[in-house]
Amino acid sequence: MKYELVAGFETHVELATNTKIFCSCTTQFGGEPNTHCCPVCIGLPGTLPRLNKRVVEYAIRAGLATNCEIAEISKMDRKNYCYPDLPKAYQISQFDMPLCNHGYIELSNGRRIRILRIHIEEDAGKLVHSRGSTLVDYNRGGVPLIEIVSEPDIRSVEEAKEYVEKLQLIMRYIGVSDCKMQEGSMRCDVNISVRPEGSEKLGTRTEIKNMNSISFIAKAMEYEYNRQVDLIESGEKVIQETLRYDDVTNTTSGMRGKEDANDYRYFRDPDLVTINVPRERVEEIRASLPELPFAKQERYVNELGIPEKDAALLVKYRRVAEYFERAIEGVKTPKTASNFIIGQIFRTVENEAEKEAFEIKASAESLNELIKLIDSGKIRMNLAKSTLDKMLETGKRPTELLSESDMAGLDEGALNELCEKAVAANPNAVADFKNGKEKAVKAIVGFVMKNSRGKADAVAAEERIKAIISAQ
Repeated sequence: MKYELVAGFETHVELATNTKIFCSCTTQFGGEPNTHCCPVCIGLPGTLPRLNKRVVEYAIRAGLATNCEIAEISKMDRKNYCYPDLPKAYQISQFDMPLCNHGYIELSNGRRIRILRIHIEEDAGKLVHSRGSTLVDYNRGGVPLIEIVSEPDIRSVEEAKEYVEKLQLIMRYIGVSDCKMQEGSMRCDVNISVRPEGSEKLGTRTEIKNMNSISFIAKAMEYEYNRQVDLIESGEKVIQETLRYDDVTNTTSGMRGKEDANDYRYFRDPDLVTINVPRERVEEIRASLPELPFAKQERYVNELGIPEKDAALLVKYRRVAEYFERAIEGVKTPKTASNFIIGQIFRTVENEAEKEAFEIKASAESLNELIKLIDSGKIRMNLAKSTLDKMLETGKRPTELLSESDMAGLDEGALNELCEKAVAANPNAVADFKNGKEKAVKAIVGFVMKNSRGKADAVAAEERIKAIISAQ
């Protein structure tokens, strides 16, 4: 029998506010344990929470960017459970009246992964296991989160990866989170079940908690799918439970039974007022959103003539896309800027973090200036490439690195003289060309380009070389 994977995600995204959701403690990552907390965020008696307005605004941005409806009225609730990382013995979250509802993210295959809800809540502290002991760090407690809950619409590991990557990219573009999974600012709980292919009935689900790597999500889902299929085919039942993933053994193991909503005894938080979001404010936030990455990618392909794969690389990092757009202002050939960025510039920024920051010495304005020199015919591509290398090393503008003679080009007489020298200096290539090897002429053109320091027009040089050879 063939089985179908069914998965849904609960994705926690830490919001990039300066202070926590209910107090003025910093949200800065790291710090000595228990130095970024106060009586409010550790729930000491007599303290009262006060909702951070920026948290609500960021959640609305996330909802609008994922096609959600924004609730005019929502509220905060207490989710009750006892665990060492939660000193109040409850988490302030949202239950039956979340801020955002019924959105979606569209995959490249055209399928829409429906988003049931996006709600705001506080993060818990962090347990540190060391030498047989467990320590608690409350620095993370009270850091604002949004939880993005999808419907069980994902049908493959590849769809899961694309969903998480798109969600991460959107959140970064709209500026609500850096989504650094390695730092825990984006974490996924993966709900997964299997069912016979063609069946509409959902199987028993398990939940793999706190996944902070897309590659680990893929491996864990593959393992859990196969484990559940093996259980079913062996006549056993899948137990609804919460699992952890071990990346060393590439296995999942049980943590506890999977809770349902009523296990948490939700009730309205009596210390926090109702959240009212006027329609006018929603529209103001909508108008402030930047162009989203997938619309930007489509525009690059259709309006600028950038190949689809290149456009995807440009929009993958917001700062790269912003750099590209400044670099192409007023140029004739946007693809030249794309080629320079994806080729030469990306070779100098080796990893994802460096591409995300994109702090390079050559400014977008300098690249724009260089491309305009190419467009105007003042310099050729070979010279432009070597000049860009120097720009990346020094931060200087092209006009600081190029002399007047560099930008003068070659007159017809100088080009003819160089082409004659090139033919004389490359007898073997000339012989090959005469014997029908068309590509042999490229070596002779290369001689011209090298000796002209890239100032010669390669197309004109090739035509002149062929004329000289034909006349021999």
